Parts: sequence; structure tokens; C-alpha cells
Amino acid sequence: MKNPFIKISLTLFAALALCACIDKREAQSSTTPAASAPQSVSLFNGKTLDGWYTYLKTKGKNNDPEKVFSVQDGLIRISGLEFGCITTDEEFENYKITLEYKWGETTCPPREAKARDSGLLLNSVGKDGAKGGVWMYSLEYNIIEGGTGDFITVGDNSENFFLTVPVAKEMDGKNYNYDPNGELVNVYKGRVNRLGKDPHWQDIKGFRGKNDIEKPHGEWNKVECVVKGGSFKSYLNGVLVNEAVNCKPQKGRIQLQSEGAEIFYRNIFIEKLN
Repeated sequence: MKNPFIKISLTLFAALALCACIDKREAQSSTTPAASAPQSVSLFNGKTLDGWYTYLKTKGKNNDPEKVFSVQDGLIRISGLEFGCITTDEEFENYKITLEYKWGETTCPPREAKARDSGLLLNSVGKDGAKGGVWMYSLEYNIIEGGTGDFITVGDNSENFFLTVPVAKEMDGKNYNYDPNGELVNVYKGRVNRLGKDPHWQDIKGFRGKNDIEKPHGEWNKVECVVKGGSFKSYLNGVLVNEAVNCKPQKGRIQLQSEGAEIFYRNIFIEKLN
């Protein structure tokens, strides 16, 4: 016959051992800090352009008497009256940036009859106005009617500025076409058309491609760019539209362009990535 006392003792011992394990885990969890989640920081407070400075081709830094850049009704308004940009005071590395934009009505010379155009310039370095007297050298997520999400290397055509992008064999004139399964090329200058861009795109005001990802004129669109290490993924309204597996530079300031068209921006957030 089995001894019931031995069975009870073993059961009691197992229970005590389990309690000891639970106590140890609770003690460890109370002394070990939890991994911090990435924090999104707003780059626009809805009231002022604090954290940004203006630059205009003919007037230079922080000289904007005609208010090409302003805040209206909690939105950043860029009139497009003169080519230029607003630039962050701070540099960023390994980050995700999101923003929303919509087009206004006004267009200005020399692009008054051409597709409404602006751009998000990332990893901007060097001198203000180095490119064409207007922008810092940078990597551009183009915001343009019918082609938002195109990549442009805004550099000096040297090894210091490039995007390594998978592209299709067929080119659009001198421009590459993004193809997630394509051959990798280093793009030192020029444009990489985003996924699904209408092959018959024209630089005309109001252009919309067949099955365009950008929403109709006057509606809000969402842009997301993830820049981590050398990789650069970009999205438009939740769709991956362009991607670089390597790029240079890998950090820098952020610019928003004025390029002949009225445009509004809101909800500009940056999330620093580990």
C-alpha cells in the first residue's frame, strides 16, 4: 500500500516550489525596466513654425515678407509664390516621418499651368540653397500631382548622394521605374517613378493618372517614410510606392518645398527608431 503521507508531502513541496518561482519572476519584473516604446514627436504645433526656418531663393534665410510660409487655421500653408522651403532646426537619423497634405487652388509662375508640385526632402545636409540656389542636398519624396512618391536624388551627382533602388528594365525616358523585383541600381541624379505611376503622366495642372493612389484634388493624403540605416521605404495612403535598400546620406534635416503651388500640411510627426 502506498504511504499517503509521502503523497501529501510531494504535493506540498511542488506547490511551494511553484510559489517560489512566481515570487522570483515578480521580483525580477519589479526591478527590470520595461523596454521603452518608440515615441512620436510632433514637428508642428499647429500655431507657429517654431522648430523650422524659412529659405527663399531670392531672399535667403528667415526673410519671408510675402508670407510664402504661414500658419492658417492650424495648418501649414505654403503659397508657392516663390521657390524655397522650410527646414527643421534639428537633424534626424533612423526615424519614421508621417504627414498629411492637400492641394490648394493657387498656382504661380513658372509652374502656373503645370502639375501642382512640392516635396518632402529628407536627410538634408550642407549649405542652404546648394541645389539650384534653393534647397539643401537631400533625398526627395516628391509630392506632385500624378506622381507623389517618386524619388529624386537632390545631390551634386557624386558618391555622397545616391539611392540604391530596384528598378524595371524599361525606363521612362531618362527616368527609372520602381520595381520591387527589379535589378538594383545606384541613382545619383534624376527620378525614380513610384509604383503604379501612369506611364502617360504629363506635367499639366490637375493631372490624375488611371487608378491614381493620390486622392482627388482638395482631399487629404497621408505620406509615410521610414528611414533606417541605409534603407528608405515610402508610402502613400498606406501603399508602399517606392523603396531604396541603401542610400546616402543617412541622416540630416527635413525640408518642405515651395515650388509654384499652394499646398497645406498637417499632422507632421516623427518617430525615432532604435
